[in-house]
Amino acid sequence: MFIEQQVPLQPYNSFGIAARAQHLVRVRSADEVRQVLATELGAGPKFVLGGGSNIVLTGDVRALVLKVENRGCELLTEDDKSWLVQAQAGENWHEFVRWTVEQGWPGLENMALIPGTVGAAPVQNIGAYGVELQDRFDSLDAIDLQSGEEFELHAHQCGFGYRDSIFKHGPDSARGGSSFMGLAGRALILRVRFRLSKRWRPELKYQDLQRKVMDHPDLKPTPQQIFDWVCEVRRAKLPDPAVIGNAGSFFKNPTVTQEQCADIIGRDPKVVFYNLPDGRVKLAAGWLIDACGWKGKTIGHAGVYERQALVLVNRGGPQNPCTGGEVMTLAKAIQTSVYERFGILLEPEPVVV
Repeated sequence: MFIEQQVPLQPYNSFGIAARAQHLVRVRSADEVRQVLATELGAGPKFVLGGGSNIVLTGDVRALVLKVENRGCELLTEDDKSWLVQAQAGENWHEFVRWTVEQGWPGLENMALIPGTVGAAPVQNIGAYGVELQDRFDSLDAIDLQSGEEFELHAHQCGFGYRDSIFKHGPDSARGGSSFMGLAGRALILRVRFRLSKRWRPELKYQDLQRKVMDHPDLKPTPQQIFDWVCEVRRAKLPDPAVIGNAGSFFKNPTVTQEQCADIIGRDPKVVFYNLPDGRVKLAAGWLIDACGWKGKTIGHAGVYERQALVLVNRGGPQNPCTGGEVMTLAKAIQTSVYERFGILLEPEPVVV
């Protein structure tokens, strides 16, 4: 175990924001985590860093940064109904999805090209094109950052919600009108397991994928084909963080009642929305932002992506990067605009550090 000091974090966050970690340790096993916890620094505040694809750094990080770098994927068990696949937390999410599809174990293909690591995926309950992580999740192993003890969590224990989980909330957090014990800052995910059904059916209800099907009427979509389509759609709509710094979708799609949606349609008939099974309606946050005229606008070196208003980008590049303050100033201005026009307060997805 080696504790690095004054480590530049610009290469480790997809926004490309320049900041430093006062202390950083690269961890590849539970034993290494326990070694860290036994040090004086390990007794203080800690910040778990995976792929850095869902964070906004507003300054140097004083907490001890634990950079998760354990790797490995494997098939644990198989029966007549499913495959149980496991990946270490430091694995790149997209490459893991690609690997499962190539092995003939479908189910994750709709979530291709989502940036980040496997360990960060349950934290955010990532999802795309009609599939969320919780739909394929079996269990995970994590380590308590106070006691050093390992523990296992199954889906019902993770508090999954829309881009939400128990790992995004601190102890004694309030959510949904009740309090629960959050694990933010208290646990580090070591490995994640997925239950992939052998009774696979393509998930094609989203418009972008429906268009692909219509363009290929004689083609019966396979998991590999859907994987390729999802990659094509995402690359056409979203900027590559390696080229233009960003944190992916910056705001959650808000959920409203049927009555609220009808009121908005009465004023803006072109609003994009999706009916949910529980009777509520999900609005497209990108459309709301675009309707307020934010597409292509900038504040300092932070801007709104021209092709997708849901994405905020670093216009300064690696040499003159935006600051976390500029990103949050832009985000708050967008929130104010959308609230004043539609009466809806958009909720950011990234973790602000």
